Parts: sequence; structure tokens; C-alpha cells
Amino acid sequence: MAGPDLMKRFTSFRADFTASLVVFLVAVPLCVGVAVASGVPAELGLVTGVVGGLLTGLLPGSSLQVSGPAAGLTVLVFEAVKEYGLGTLGALVLAAGVLQLAMGALKLGRWFRAISVAVVQGMLAGIGLVLIAGQLYALTDAKAPGSGLANIGGFPGLVTSTVGSPDALAALAIGAGTIAVLVLWPRWRPAARVLPAPLAAVALATTTVWALDMPVARVQVSGLLDAIQPPGLDDLGRLGSFGVLGTVLAFALIASAESLFSAAAVDRLHDGPKTDYDKELMAQGAGNAVCGVLGALPMTAVIVRSAANVQAGAKTKASRVLHGVWLLVFAAAFPAALGVVPVAALAGVLVHAGCKLIPVRALGPLWREHRGEAVVLLATAIAIVTVNMFEGVLIGLLMAVAKTAWETSHVHLEIQTPEDTTEPVQVRAVGNATFLRLPKILDQLESLPADRDVELDLTGLRHLDHACEAALNNWTEQHRRSAREVELVS
Repeated sequence: MAGPDLMKRFTSFRADFTASLVVFLVAVPLCVGVAVASGVPAELGLVTGVVGGLLTGLLPGSSLQVSGPAAGLTVLVFEAVKEYGLGTLGALVLAAGVLQLAMGALKLGRWFRAISVAVVQGMLAGIGLVLIAGQLYALTDAKAPGSGLANIGGFPGLVTSTVGSPDALAALAIGAGTIAVLVLWPRWRPAARVLPAPLAAVALATTTVWALDMPVARVQVSGLLDAIQPPGLDDLGRLGSFGVLGTVLAFALIASAESLFSAAAVDRLHDGPKTDYDKELMAQGAGNAVCGVLGALPMTAVIVRSAANVQAGAKTKASRVLHGVWLLVFAAAFPAALGVVPVAALAGVLVHAGCKLIPVRALGPLWREHRGEAVVLLATAIAIVTVNMFEGVLIGLLMAVAKTAWETSHVHLEIQTPEDTTEPVQVRAVGNATFLRLPKILDQLESLPADRDVELDLTGLRHLDHACEAALNNWTEQHRRSAREVELVS
């Protein structure tokens, strides 16, 4: 008995070991790229990846999904660092992690499944658009103006300055080449099985820049220990202001939603144990709390790394823990390796990641089959681009609630008008009578003959809100003033 069991464990570990190397190779360029795009030292992205592997990877929740810094929070982190400073980032992430722990302890994880898919897709699409708009500047080693609208408005000036600068054109060539490799590399299946596309693209770009001695910007390296800056008392004190609390709430809600939706997607990719949403939410909270203490980036479960983990044959959570070990070894032993990576190559990786966040293929069928959902998706994305992340998501949620309320408040009046004028007009209301449909109901009632008695049957209503009830009583009194009888049946 021990022999087959030992062999099974060895086979499982071998699969997890191989998968961990694949996930590590996928994670390195993404961790660094997300950090650079967020306006923080590159090493902090690796720190978050290490915590996501060593801590979150050990905790219960989801067995195969992998956590780390995600492109989905890049825009929000960049805005937070720009407004409050790098020192406060740790306090924000720590508070968001504590909030996630509280939500998980209160069993709120499963309720994230009730969030409209259109809002989540719109959120990711908006993030993708803002991410692309900002990273197009990094493709040419230029500085982005700032907000999404400002970045978009600056495109004509970016094109003009790029055309007139040999250095900018060189950086653009590296960035565009990186994107081309990311698109084409997976089609070369023998190579793709050996080396993940993101690492291959960055490695080729780095080699090209080194070989040709191209005048492009490289990633600035400060050293792992120097990059770690725990939040101070002043940073923690800022958590009392309204604006900072809004950012904390945005971090917690968006990171939680992205992680739990990722868990649902990963569960569909394998036949192993399914995710416990409340435990996974607490695992993400614990990871973010530690990232906050270290002054690192916030983490989420990342579908790109998680899918790579499953597709590489991972069997248990050992694969994601080992990927954290490899990240730690790399960050501690080879930090100088980051200093030769061109910024334009990482920008290309993030532009490609931003494009994948936009559900272009799903939008057409969604518009044809569920137009209201498509409108919510588009409105959420546009709001994020034009306003900001937090308010854009709130607008999307409110629109989703309003759409649902409108769709569930269907009501119609069945009207029968007997030829005998001594007989009352029979009106039967069916459905859900809410204030949203009140104008329609009153228009139909007011179109009834003013010189006929009316029998109004409300027994077919599943719901009658106070506004409709008051309006019907008012209409009844007005009709009776014309010396006509109204009989209410309820």
C-alpha cells in the first residue's frame, strides 16, 4: 500500500514542481511590469508575488489559483501613489486586507457572486482602456499626463513628438516588437511549451537592446530591502480621511471581486476541489495585510497565472507555494537582472494585458441577446475612463440595480369593455406594480371611458408598492367624483 501511495505523491509533486516553474516564468515580467506601471519600485511587484505564493498559497480557499500584483489594480494604485505618496500605499493595502479579512469572517465572500457580470466586465474593460492609454506613452519612453482622459487627449502630441525623436522611435520598436512576440509566440507551440510568451517577449527585447546598444530607458533598480518601506504612524493616520477611506474601499472591493471571479473561472478549468469563497477572501485579505506591512502592491488572484498553473498540470497548492519560493530567490539573488530590462518591453506586456481585459468578442453577442447588460458594461467602462475607478464602479452597480428593477417591474392591465353600458369596465392588473411603471398604469386608467363604472381587480399583482397604491387610491377617488362607481378587488 505504501509503495503506490508514495509513487502517487511523487508524481503529484513532480507535476507541481514543473507547474511552479512555468508560473514563475509567467509571473516575473508581469510582477515587474505592474509595479513599473503603478509608479512604484519594480522590486515591490516581486514582493507582492512572493507573499501571494508563500502566504496566500498556503492558506485554504482555492487550491490552484495563483495570487500576485494584477493589471486590474494598476490604475487605482497609480492614482493613489500620485495623490497620497508611496509611503501611504502600505497603509492603504493593509487597511484593505483587514477589510477583506472582516468580510470573509462575516461570510460575505459568496455574496460577491451576486455582482453583475456586466459590471465586472465593464470594470475590467475600463481598467484595460486606461492601462493601454497610459502605457502607450511608456512604449516611447514618454511620461503620461496622468488621468485617462488626459492621456487620451495627449495622443496627437505623443505621435508628433515620437515621429521627431529617434530615441522614441527606438523605444516604440522595442515595445511593438514585444507585443508582436506576445501575439505570435503561443502559435509556435513547441516553443510555447518550453518558455511562456511574456518571458520570451521580454527576454528577446532585452537581448535586442543589449546587442544593438539601443538608447532606451531601463527599469530602475533600488534593491529588494531598500524598496520595502513599511508604513509609518503618519501614513496610518491618514486612514481617517474620507478620500483615503474611499480608496481603501475601492482596493478591497475590486481586489475581492476580481479574485473571486477568477476563482470561479479557475474552478471550471480543473476537476479538483472547488473554491470556498469565504476562506479564499480571508486568504486574500491576509496576503494584502502582509503586503501592506511591507509597503508593497495590493494583490489579487490573477487569471493569467492561475490558468498557466492549471494548464501546466498542477495538482495541489504546492505549485503556487513553490512559485513564491522561486520569486524570492530571484528577487534576492538576481535583483540587478531587472536593471537591463527595457521599460518599453514591460509597457508592451501591459498593453497586451490591457487588450485582453476588454471583452471585444463577447460584446457583439451580448448586445444582440442582452442589450441592457451591454449598456451597463459600456457605461461602467466609459465612467471609469472619464471619472475614476471607484466612482465608475459605483455608477455601474447603480445602473445594474436600476436595470434589474426596471426589468422585474413588468405590469400590464387586462381591460374588458362590455358592450352593455350598464356593465362596469373590468380591469385586471397583473405583474409587479412599482413606481417605475406608474406612468404607464395611470395613462391606461385615464384612457378608460369617463362615463362608465369600473371594476379594478388587483389580485393578479405579485407586488404593489406604496407609490402605486397611493396613486391608484387617488385615481379611484377622482373617478368617483365624476359620479361613477369604482370597485377595488384586492
